[in-house]
Amino acid sequence: MASVPSLASTVQQRLADALSAALPEAGSADPLLRRSDRADFQANGILALAKRLKGNPRELATKVVEFVPADDVLREIEVSGPGFLNITVSDEAIAETLAARAADDRLGVPFADTAGTTVIDYAQPNVAKEMHVGHLRSAVIGDAMVRILEFTGEKVVRRHHIGDWGTQFGMLIQFLIEHPHELDHKDEAAVSGEEAMSNLNRLYKASRALFDSDEDFKERARRRVVDLQSGDEETLALWQRFVDESKIYFYSVFNKLDMEIHDPDVVGESGYNHMLDETCRILEESGVAVRSEGALCVFFDDVKGPDGKPVPLIVRKSNGGYGYAATDLSAIRDRVQNLGADNLIYVVDARQSLHFKMVFETARRAGWLNDEVKAVQLAFGTVLGKDGKPFKTREGETVRLVDLLDEAIERAAAVVREKAQDLSEEEIAERGAQVGIGAVKYADLSTSASRDYKFDLDQMVSLNGDTSVYLQYAYARIQSILRKAGDAKPQAHAEIGLTPSERALGLHIDRFGETVEEAASSYEPHKLAAYLYQLASLYTTFYSECPVLKADTPAQVENRLFLCDLTARTLHQGMALLGIRTPARL
Repeated sequence: MASVPSLASTVQQRLADALSAALPEAGSADPLLRRSDRADFQANGILALAKRLKGNPRELATKVVEFVPADDVLREIEVSGPGFLNITVSDEAIAETLAARAADDRLGVPFADTAGTTVIDYAQPNVAKEMHVGHLRSAVIGDAMVRILEFTGEKVVRRHHIGDWGTQFGMLIQFLIEHPHELDHKDEAAVSGEEAMSNLNRLYKASRALFDSDEDFKERARRRVVDLQSGDEETLALWQRFVDESKIYFYSVFNKLDMEIHDPDVVGESGYNHMLDETCRILEESGVAVRSEGALCVFFDDVKGPDGKPVPLIVRKSNGGYGYAATDLSAIRDRVQNLGADNLIYVVDARQSLHFKMVFETARRAGWLNDEVKAVQLAFGTVLGKDGKPFKTREGETVRLVDLLDEAIERAAAVVREKAQDLSEEEIAERGAQVGIGAVKYADLSTSASRDYKFDLDQMVSLNGDTSVYLQYAYARIQSILRKAGDAKPQAHAEIGLTPSERALGLHIDRFGETVEEAASSYEPHKLAAYLYQLASLYTTFYSECPVLKADTPAQVENRLFLCDLTARTLHQGMALLGIRTPARL
């Protein structure tokens, strides 16, 4: 089905046409339409226009109103103040637009005009290391952006750039050669993420202790790095065991986060090894990179250290080793040339902003990025504890991500158990996971990514305030009403007048498509979260002011059930785009 134009866009178009007709000298002017508490919408674009045309804004506004055609959408337009237009749309227009949205599986949300291919780099854990709270935001924000972009018709290629290469593997592999049973499993068929991680942890600690205390082992481990980098088969096979063991653990964490991670999307640092040499050669031959004190570097006018001297991006070190930059630049080449990307999004901690600024600028100079092919860092802030400091355990350690998620699920299950009327223990456990993980995701996604946020589980699983639990309960409440409706069916009746709270809810539902579009084009999932919270709040007001099943007439019952049903579908779709489940019973 075709997308449904929102009432805001229809009104915007009518006013723009009226502006052009009334004031041909103005060219195509923007009426600057926005939602208003005085009427449904307010347009204040005439003020700026009057300044430009040196006219009286109230007179111009009055003239424009004469050119707005009388039709079934606009009920009233009045000139107010110095030249604002206050616009009220008709109840019939609201009902008909919502009916058109309800008739469509996509709720009338359009596909983007300019859909292309986006490669999104997110959820980047390190092999043989535990995931901690710092890994949470990249995964949650990235997953939401994938879902939002795919919904708008974008072809999205996921990339998980895991840390799976480097000198520490010499130490780990050498230790495994000398202690061959350290990664064995009790039962190959049922290896848990916990077991895999405890194997890796134990091996990492033991090999590190040996490396620090035994010079001969240290020397053997360093030789093993050379074997790894030169592609020795036995060494690579052992390295692969570490990668595979780590994936068992990663996938168990992502599974708990209710995220799908597929093997082909996991392309770690090692995936670009074969390109590093060529990347350096291209950069040097094109003059983008130059040799400085034996290293291959790229310099920038605006990047200087504390001493005022230029800080270069080091692509290859003076000892011939490659830095992160060589890998990141090779990944850009691969994503643009082999995957055909138009957009590259990197969901990476804000503390790496300077590195990515330099990498992107280097790629532009090399011609891999340009006006058609863009890269952007979706930089995120830090997760803080309740005390406003970076989140640590009481002992000052970084918090294990699994512990955090388990605690959220436990807290949520307690909330569900307290409210549950007819749920079995099994259902309470399942809903507890959906509510707990939803709470963690929503707390992250309802904050602008670039800001730090406080990880406060009491707040996150609260039934009141801007939390996913509030939204999930609003959805479950609607489902309960729809179950009780008996023979009455949700149906829009355009001829029935709407109360103020019905109008407010209807006009907000109508903005869903615009909100999704905005969240997708600006890479800001928090805009969708804010929309959904407002939707649930407006629904709560409507529900408290307008009896649904006990409305005055059968037609009014159907009309209100229709508003309930469309609110629920919008909540369900919007939450799904954030990666959050909406259970039908809570």
